[in-house]
Amino acid sequence: MTQTRYSEWWRRSTVYQVYPKSFKDTTGNGTGDIKGLTEKLDYLQELGIDIVWLQPVYVSPQYDNGYDVADYEAINPDFGTMEDFDELVQELHRRGMKLMTDIVVNHTSVEHEWFKQASSGKDNPYRDYYIWKDPGPDGGLPNNWQSKFGGPAWQFDEASGQYFLTLYDKTQADLNWENEKVRRAVNDMMLFWAKKGVDGFRMDVINVISKDQRFPDDDGSVPPGDGRKFYTDGPRVHEFIKAMYDEVFGPYEMVTVGEMSSTTLEHCIRYSSPEEREFSMTFNFHHLKVDYPNGQKWELMPYDFEAMKRLFTQWQTGMQQGGGWNALFFNNHDQPRAISRFTDDKAYRVESAKLLATTLHGMQGTPYVYQGEEIGMPNPIWKGIEEFRDIESLNMYRILQEQGKNPGTAQSILQERSRDNSRTPMQWDDSPNAGFTTGTPWIKVDERYPDINVQKELADPGSILHHYRRLIALRKEHDVFVEGSFIRLDEAHPEVFAYARQAEGAALVVVSNFSGKEITFRFGDKQWAELGERSGQQLLIGNTAEAPVLAQELPLSPYASYMWLIRK
Repeated sequence: MTQTRYSEWWRRSTVYQVYPKSFKDTTGNGTGDIKGLTEKLDYLQELGIDIVWLQPVYVSPQYDNGYDVADYEAINPDFGTMEDFDELVQELHRRGMKLMTDIVVNHTSVEHEWFKQASSGKDNPYRDYYIWKDPGPDGGLPNNWQSKFGGPAWQFDEASGQYFLTLYDKTQADLNWENEKVRRAVNDMMLFWAKKGVDGFRMDVINVISKDQRFPDDDGSVPPGDGRKFYTDGPRVHEFIKAMYDEVFGPYEMVTVGEMSSTTLEHCIRYSSPEEREFSMTFNFHHLKVDYPNGQKWELMPYDFEAMKRLFTQWQTGMQQGGGWNALFFNNHDQPRAISRFTDDKAYRVESAKLLATTLHGMQGTPYVYQGEEIGMPNPIWKGIEEFRDIESLNMYRILQEQGKNPGTAQSILQERSRDNSRTPMQWDDSPNAGFTTGTPWIKVDERYPDINVQKELADPGSILHHYRRLIALRKEHDVFVEGSFIRLDEAHPEVFAYARQAEGAALVVVSNFSGKEITFRFGDKQWAELGERSGQQLLIGNTAEAPVLAQELPLSPYASYMWLIRK
């Protein structure tokens, strides 16, 4: 492997994802703001963070928590002012950190000026900024595509007698990327932020911007049969992204990550290979669908551990062989907390949080830390449907009951699946509202905050927070984190995920017990032999008071996780 292949600075970096609405409120209005993030930059710097990903703070009616943008070049007053934003950029750069902002360009809010113009009449020059279709032959919907948030993907416009496409919320109108003027406007908007000093972009659902222009019905031959096969990784998507790179990402040397919905490994290699000149890295979500029975998010089942390990292995080896780069994550603003989903967030909460972090941070890619995971925040305790705020969740609560489920069952599904699980306020200390706000928070604070908060974690040298600090530092210290090839070592073990990262002169070995049982894990003879000479082993990090010596047979306590370095 050549040095140039892994020379990009962001390959050794760690990204911290900030959901601004729930991070820190400085005004007392119950909503987090930009100044709240600026106030906490020293905390993030001490954690070792290199890049802060700030989710949307643009003007928005907030039907989808800011992903329904009404003005791309103005700050939502709920979050502060443009001066506050400029100060944030300046303070980040002063600390040697970088800012990545969210860009949402598959759709806009129907309150965006472009859509207001487009809906004023068929002759308006902005009409073609969006996707309009006449009713189908039966006088109904243009096709049978479904919204990702439930229900049809089309909304009827009474004034013109046409439908417009909404793949997400009904207030989020899909932009027409076939229109060159749309592409020009998007590039101009990104240049506006680049010139302000923004260092990179996270591109929301970017692989759905190119639609099959026939807009055919989905015949259901490829599950889930909701139309996504006609717009996922669509016919011109790579062409559109390359144009963004040539005009914006490349000239400003930006770090970029594409959020890829229902994508494939082959496409993500193309999206993130340096030779392709598209994105720095990609998110995929396949490993977070291992508890979806038949791909259905709103049904419950125990997660398939072997499927998770198989998917991680597939993407680790495939992206490396193809020259792509992974964005590594278990948590984000759209997912329930991983500690509640895949481990034990009660009896073994501390061990579980450290296990998930160790397992993930040993892989190849750029790790993402979602606010609160570094202190082991679990899913909150929900007491009633009135506590939920997420539009997707509230839509599904209604739809689940229409499908015949009683309200209690519908709520129990929301408790496990809702995006609100990750959106409750950051827990800073044990003062009222966890130190998030002096007012009434926009969404409930989890009642366990007196025991789970940053202040308490900072004071404990053995805390989850300090475990994260060490993992983030290790990535910068050892080349094997960036360069090592991935070898799975556990042979489909029912409780253990074990893998190695092999590089010239060193190997990294990670072993994690994803069960609440004491077990003995034995490396297979072939896997043990693949590790080669092991005389120079060093325990880099572990989550128990005493760690076993790396040997072919390892005693593992519940949720034990260790990382060793072997020097060769």
